[in-house]
Amino acid sequence: MSRYVFKLPDLGEGTVSAEIVAWHVKPGDAVDEEQVLVEVMTEKAAVEMPSPVSGRVVSTTGAPGEMVAVGAELIVFETDAGTAAPPPPDAPAPARTAPASAPEVSAPPPAAAARNRVMTSPANRRRAHEAGVDLNHVPGSGPQGRILREDLEAYVRGGGQPPASAARAADIAPEAPAREEIKVIGVRRLIAQRMSESKRNIPHFAYVEEVDVTELEALRRHLNGRLASGEAALTYLPFLVLALVQVLRDFPQCNAHYDAERNVIIRHRAVHVGVATQTPDGLKVPVVRSAERLSLWELAVEMRRVTEAARQNKASRDELTGSTITLTSLGKLGGIVSTPIINAPEVAIVGVNRALERPIVVDGAVTVRRMMNLSSSFDHRFVDGYDAAAMIQALKECLEHPAMIFMHPQR
Repeated sequence: MSRYVFKLPDLGEGTVSAEIVAWHVKPGDAVDEEQVLVEVMTEKAAVEMPSPVSGRVVSTTGAPGEMVAVGAELIVFETDAGTAAPPPPDAPAPARTAPASAPEVSAPPPAAAARNRVMTSPANRRRAHEAGVDLNHVPGSGPQGRILREDLEAYVRGGGQPPASAARAADIAPEAPAREEIKVIGVRRLIAQRMSESKRNIPHFAYVEEVDVTELEALRRHLNGRLASGEAALTYLPFLVLALVQVLRDFPQCNAHYDAERNVIIRHRAVHVGVATQTPDGLKVPVVRSAERLSLWELAVEMRRVTEAARQNKASRDELTGSTITLTSLGKLGGIVSTPIINAPEVAIVGVNRALERPIVVDGAVTVRRMMNLSSSFDHRFVDGYDAAAMIQALKECLEHPAMIFMHPQR
C-alpha cells in the first residue's frame, strides 16, 4: 500500500484559501476516482472537489467553516501500490508516497466500498450534512435515482425512514428542541460578509420614485399575446434593463466600480447587469453581460438562463462575477419601498417594487393607473444626490413612454 496526499489546488483568480463547506467522506471510507470528496467555498463560488485517486481515506483537514490555504494538505489516501494517479496539473506540489519498503497488506474493503456514488446537488449534500443524514440511505426519485430536495426533506420529516413510513414515524417523533444553532458557513457566510462590508464602508444614498407603467403593461401584454404556446412570457425586467442601457449613456458614473486599493473609479462602457436572484443557497447575483448588445427577447432569454443556472447551482464563476450595476426585484413580494444594499465594488443598485393598479389624479381627474415604485441606492461618495435623482427620473421617463426604450440616442 502507498499514501497519496492531495493538497488544495489553486482555484484561480487569485484565490489563496477556501472555506470547508461540507465533507462527503470521512477517515476509513473507501472512495473511487472522481467521487466528490468535499465542497469548498472561495470568494467567488462553491466548488466540489473530486477525488484524484481510488483508495481509502486516512485523514482529512479542516472542519466545516474552517479555512484551508491553497497548497495545504487537504486529504490523505491509502492506495494500492503502483496505482496512485499523478497529482493534477494545477496542484502546488507533488504527492508524497510512502517508502518502497512499506508493507503491502491485503485486507477486505470497508463496508463503504460497496456503496455507489450518490447523485444529488451540492446544496442537498450540505443540507444532508447539516441534518446528519447519510445520503446512501435516502431513496431518490430523480433520473437514475438522483436524490431531489423533496426526497431529502421527506426522509428527514420521516425521522430517517423512507417516505412510505414517514407518517407513522411522525406520530412518534420526539418533541422539537427549544432552540437550534446553525453554523454560518458557505454561501450564507459570504453573503453576510459582503453585506456587512458594503453597509459599513459605503455611505448609501437612497432614492425612491413612483412610475406609471400603464403603457408598459399594455405593451408587455400585447407582446406576450403574440407568443407561441409554451413560450415564456415577458416580465418587466427585460424592459428595465433596456431602459437602463439607454439611461446609463448619460450617467456613466453610475455604471462603474470603485477600486478601493488604488482609489480609482473605473467607468465601464459595456453594461453588465447583475440580477439579484434568490436561490436555495441564499442570494446570488448572476450576470447578463453586454446588455447593450442584446434585444428585448435576447435579454429575456439570457436573464432566464443565468438566473435558473444560479438557482440550480450550475452557474459558472464567470456568470457570477463582473456585474457593473445590479437590478433587484422581490417580484410579487415587492412591497412599496425597499432599501437595497449596493453590490460592491459597484456604485449603484436599482430595486423594483410591486406594480399594482390604484387611483391617480391625471389632468384634474381621478383615474386608475398601474403604478410601480423604483427604490434605488447609490454610493454617495461618487454619485451625487442630484445625479442619482436625475438618473432615476430619466429611467422613469423611459418606462412611462416605452417607445423611448427602443430609440437610438441622438448625438
